[in-house]
Amino acid sequence: MGNYTIQSTALNKNRVFILQKSELEKRLDPFFYVPELLELEKKVLAKEPKKLRDYVVGISSGATPKTTESEKYYAEKENGIPFLRVQNLSPTGILEFDDCKYINEETHNGMLKRSQVKEGDLLVKITGVGRMAVASVAPEGFEGNINQHVCVIRTGNKEISERLAAFLNTDIGEKLASRRATGGTRPALDYPALLSIPIIENKRILEITRKVVEQKKQNEEEAEKLLSSIDDYLLNELGIKLPEPPENTLKNRMFVTEINAITGNRFDPFFHQAYFIDVEKAIKTSNFTTEILRNQLSFIESGSRPKGGATRDDEGILSLGGEHVNNFCEVEVRTAKYIPLEFHQSILSTETKLNDILFVKDGATTGKVGMINKSEYVSQNINEHVFLLRPIPSINAFYLVNYINSKVAQIIIKKLIAGATVTGITKDALKSLPVPIPPLEKQKQIAEYITGIRQQAQQLKDKTNEALKKASEEIEKILLS
Repeated sequence: MGNYTIQSTALNKNRVFILQKSELEKRLDPFFYVPELLELEKKVLAKEPKKLRDYVVGISSGATPKTTESEKYYAEKENGIPFLRVQNLSPTGILEFDDCKYINEETHNGMLKRSQVKEGDLLVKITGVGRMAVASVAPEGFEGNINQHVCVIRTGNKEISERLAAFLNTDIGEKLASRRATGGTRPALDYPALLSIPIIENKRILEITRKVVEQKKQNEEEAEKLLSSIDDYLLNELGIKLPEPPENTLKNRMFVTEINAITGNRFDPFFHQAYFIDVEKAIKTSNFTTEILRNQLSFIESGSRPKGGATRDDEGILSLGGEHVNNFCEVEVRTAKYIPLEFHQSILSTETKLNDILFVKDGATTGKVGMINKSEYVSQNINEHVFLLRPIPSINAFYLVNYINSKVAQIIIKKLIAGATVTGITKDALKSLPVPIPPLEKQKQIAEYITGIRQQAQQLKDKTNEALKKASEEIEKILLS
């Protein structure tokens, strides 16, 4: 056996290879012994690196409170504690809060007390498909918590955490981490495996990473300016002049209304504020006829998932939710979840089609909206946290999704949201949203202009991704030179 070799040049040597019994360590799975990864580890170990455990003062992972008892555990952004998940970690080492959930203080200081996150802590992805060991550092003054797919490592020093994150986020760090992961459809790093990752310290890694982060920040600021210009353009085209919000004083928060205005409607004072009435008047006096959203849809319904929820197994049908709606009014899947084909076939009414619109109906991102404009998201399904909206043929779907996302529509959506601890919007309430309806040609013109703005913003995002790729290549040369 010692002299046996594979002669075929057509085979991928990282997928088909021979290993001597004497070369086996504790693991028996073939992935651990992929020649490319073995060779990489040898090169790294030749640098006489430390292990991740050498930097650890404390380590803990979190848990996910039951979503079926949301009012007991979760809260809104304004009065909640950030509850970090894998999607909040970034290869730049900077936490991202676009799709962040929040828990209440009782949960933070009780059930999840051991997994609290403080300024300077290192956060690392330890389970799930995709890139392993993505790492970020808690910013100055931060207080938060994590679920079970992330671990918090206390290093005692923010700069140490930043250096560790910079290395773990390199392609080399990711490969070393993935080699140690176990599990098939759901890879995971236990503590011994995670802490055994060799770490090469090099100040240039952090310098390169910080440079990319600064470029990312500049690109995002430029993109934000572009995106914020959309509202002014849309309101001007529709002839809507928004009233100035009233100053937040006690006098302005007190008002009187007629009994016939609340009869058969909500009784809470928030719903009947004069500002909301003024905004609705502004919409109705626009340049075009105003209809309610119900008349512009052929279908509206929320989805569901089987008992036990969706899985991350790479089989079945995508289960699309609020976390898959990005800031460009598009559906974009970074962390995929799936439902069985049989379950999907039992609820074909919410099977997605091209130009369908997803509307987040509850939670911290209620009102967020995005359109399905890629073929890979067609013939999939939705979960219970979003509505699927299907526009009628006489309205431009791109116009509708951008109007729903506009400042003026979001003000009315805010009015329609109900709930105390966990808020949301009902189907009937959403149907009542007033929508100005320009002629179809005008809708198309508006949609094309806004799409152009969003494409410019996307190009800035692509520039950031390209910079990250180049930085990764530069870092790899430094580490293995």
